[in-house]
Amino acid sequence: MALEEMDKRRLSGVDIIGRKKGLLVTPDLCIGCRGCQTACKEWNKLPGEGTVNRGTYENPPDLTPNLYNRIRFVETSTPDGLRWLFVSQRCMHCTDAGCIRVCPSPGALFRTPEGAVAFNKARCIGCKFCVAGCPFNIPRYDENDRISKCHLCSDRIANGLSPACAKTCPTGAISYGDRVDLIREARTSGYKAVYGEADLGGLGVLFAFREAPSFYGMPDKPSFSPTIGLWKGILKPLTIIGLAGAVAAAATHYVTVGPKEIDEGGDE
Repeated sequence: MALEEMDKRRLSGVDIIGRKKGLLVTPDLCIGCRGCQTACKEWNKLPGEGTVNRGTYENPPDLTPNLYNRIRFVETSTPDGLRWLFVSQRCMHCTDAGCIRVCPSPGALFRTPEGAVAFNKARCIGCKFCVAGCPFNIPRYDENDRISKCHLCSDRIANGLSPACAKTCPTGAISYGDRVDLIREARTSGYKAVYGEADLGGLGVLFAFREAPSFYGMPDKPSFSPTIGLWKGILKPLTIIGLAGAVAAAATHYVTVGPKEIDEGGDE
């Protein structure tokens, strides 16, 4: 096996050379019904949130800890008048995921067998390093300062079901399947360039675009923040050494001094 392929397997945690699962989003087919938003909230038991009229049909204005998937309204001017595009905003489930690379808490962010980037709130320490590691500005934090984002309905796909958003979409603007099949599907439909096919080792959420990615509000060449290299190369080892030193010091104090004694005499 080639070294590059071995690296990809190591980074992904799954056989991405084989049959990694994913989504194909086709904005041309989206009608802006936001059924995917509702289905996502219903399946994940996410509460509704109060919003206000901001002079646009787009609502809510951004992702929140209780909104994993949002339809962005992109309004552009053309010679024929205004043109509306509807683009899904969500975790992209990168193969080489910056959030996983930089997360200091083992198991807080992890890769499912299907290739999704999922999370475990119980292991999140609220450091927000994943925010710096994400080129798409996706992770959000809840009222308990724990990570919250799309996990590709990992509980559904593990049981052979499609994600709630893809299941609900009435026009096929969001489709789920084997990643290689989704790329083939997009090309068969006339989309020569599939956004995310090779970016960051291959995105788990692909987009069928007819225009440049920036036209849809997406980065042309998504890449890690420079802080990723700093954390991985310098800060993370130092943090591990520091934690080990703190544990050793606590153990030494316990052995030499003993546990702290509590005065149970009460107030005078």
